[in-house]
Order: sequence, then C-alpha cells, then structure tokens
Amino acid sequence: MVKLTPRKLKFVEAAANMFGDGAVVNKENLREAAKEAGVPYPTWMKKERVGYNMFQLPKLGTDEPATAPAVEEAAYVMPKIGSMNVETEGFTENLVPEVDKLFVPFGQFDTVKKILASKMFYPAFITGLSGNGKTFSVEQACATLGREVIRVNFTIETDEDDLIGGFRLVNGETKFFKGPVIKAMEQGCVLLLDEIDLGNPARIMCLQSILEGKGYFIKKTGEYIKPAEGFTVVATANTKGKGSEDGRFIGTNVLNEAFLERFPITVEQEYPPLTTERKILSKVFADLGLDDSEFVKKLVDWADIIRKTFYDGGVDEIISTRRLVHIAKAYSIFNDKLEAIELCINRFDEDTKASFRDLYTKVDADVIKSEEEVVSGDEGLASNEDDRTPF
Repeated sequence: MVKLTPRKLKFVEAAANMFGDGAVVNKENLREAAKEAGVPYPTWMKKERVGYNMFQLPKLGTDEPATAPAVEEAAYVMPKIGSMNVETEGFTENLVPEVDKLFVPFGQFDTVKKILASKMFYPAFITGLSGNGKTFSVEQACATLGREVIRVNFTIETDEDDLIGGFRLVNGETKFFKGPVIKAMEQGCVLLLDEIDLGNPARIMCLQSILEGKGYFIKKTGEYIKPAEGFTVVATANTKGKGSEDGRFIGTNVLNEAFLERFPITVEQEYPPLTTERKILSKVFADLGLDDSEFVKKLVDWADIIRKTFYDGGVDEIISTRRLVHIAKAYSIFNDKLEAIELCINRFDEDTKASFRDLYTKVDADVIKSEEEVVSGDEGLASNEDDRTPF
C-alpha cells in the first residue's frame, strides 16, 4: 500500500489519463507520465512491481493497487504461459532483398554465398574498412538465393529488449513482442548483425547460446524457441572485435572473447581490385546517364594510389568505393569533375583535402585545363567590359 501525497496523486492522475486507471505499465511509461505531470521520476513505484520491469498503478480514489499486491522481491515472477499475451505473428512482408542491378560480386562474396546456400547454421564474422560492401554483399547473396534476411543495426544502447523482445503497452494492454532475433530463429531467416562491434559487450551476451545454434529460453514468457531450418547468423564490423586503436572507428568496443569464439570463421573483406571497381563505377555512371569511361578510370586510379599510401602509413584517410559512388552522383548533379570531388572530400581535414585534390589534378591533368579555361574566360569577359567603359 502506498500513501498518495499531492505530488504522487498528480503523477497517478497523469498516468491514468495516459494508460488507464490501475493499468500495468513499464519504466518508460513511468517516465512519460512523470514528464507529463511535471514531477520527478516515481521511484516509489518500485513497491508496486508486479513483474519484470512491470508496475501496477494505484487506482484513483484509493491508496491501494488495482489488483494484486506488489512483489516485494526484485526477482522475476514467471507468468503462466496460457495467460501471457504474447505477440507471436510472423512477418507478413517479403524479407528477401531485391537484386540490385548495380551490384558486382567480388572478394569474399562467393564464400558468404556458399554458406548461406548450404542453409547450415554456420555463423560468419565479416570485417573490413568502411564502404567496401560488407553489408551489401550479404544482402545481395540473400537476394540471389531468395533467402529472407533480418538486419539489426547495433549501437551502444542495443540490449536484450531490442534483440530478444520485451513488453509493450498497446491500447492499455500489456503485450510481449518478440524481437528480430527470435523472429529470425522462428522463420529460418539469415540474421544480419550489422556493425556489431558498436554494441555494448555486456548487453549483447544474450546472443551467446543463439550463436551456438541452440534454442533460446525467453525468461519473460517462459517460452523456449528452437531455431528453424536455415537459420544462421552473419555479423559485420569495421574491426575484429578488438576495438579501434587509431581512433578511426570511434565507438567500437572490445568484444568478449567467448562471444567472438562462437563465430567459426572470420571473413576479411578488402576493397575491390582495379578492374572490378571500374566495372562497379561504370555501372553507376551508366545508371546515372553518364558516359565518361576516362573519368571512371581516373577516379579508380586516384583512389588506388590513396589506399596504397594509407596502407604504407603516408595518410590517415582513405577513399572508399562508397565515396567514389558519391562522387559519381555529385558529378551527375553539378556536371563538374573537380567540384564533385571537392564536395565529396570536404569531410576530411584541410591538409588531407588539399593533398587529395592535388593528387587528382596530377592523375587527371585535364581538370586543370578545364579550370584554367573557365578562369581565362571570366578574365576575358572582364577585360572586354573594361574596354567598353568610357573612362
């Protein structure tokens, strides 16, 4: 029983208006109601706990909770399976990615495709620098195989509730919604854990048994989920789960060794070779209605020199395949090679930007000639105007 002071009563009234008189709510609902009422977070509601992260609002007009008394211990109360309202429907939409006409297979694509085609549970960890097609290659492998894929993007805040599932309040009724991991297990999908090294190592350890190919016991509902045939896991990351020593991939974490050990193979994705990258860029140019094979060649050569210098420790930045595609799109908009390049390398510091620009003018001397023609044309116009002045 809780005595409702004026401040507590103000909170309860706000919560009742939002979720219903005597409703069962979660912590997020408590925060929302407190904000609405203009009062501090109701820590006193812990006495009204009725389950894991679930609390029952006192009924208005009484100082007592609406139904059952609060659970005094913090231990989880196992609900009865028959009475638990669990959202169990599968996805109705088609989760097979579309085949991208611009995709060009390269590197470890065949390796990934063979794993997914086998429909064997065989987790793979794909690592490589940014913008070299790690995620794209997995999605396109699924597209060519007709396999469904569920992609989960990781952040430092990603936790068990996001992955496995949790309680949600729907129309005043509390339901347990299964998360993407459980959905993928039930439907035999490919589970794509994208940028997994951004996750908090402690918060994603709920995946441990899943990475062993075993079932998963959902402690919030008491349900045991067995993976359907075809279920497997592919993780992508810019690091190998050891953190980023040079600070290039800030926010990445050192993952638990036992967690990493559950991935049988690690696939190292490199940037595509020159011929392949030219083919990729040629497809992009054609799709944009551009016809400039010489510019394609110069861009790829320019990126290749920068990458070699990067690997030798000469520069701290790199031009990715993704950035070359950005330049192609900028060129289709502005119709100026150097302007397109400059706009797409402005993200780098001044010294790096200047050196990259200078390098391109050495690779493609024509851009300097074009620039000089524009400048001389402007000067000529100014000169003619001066000649026409009466002074």
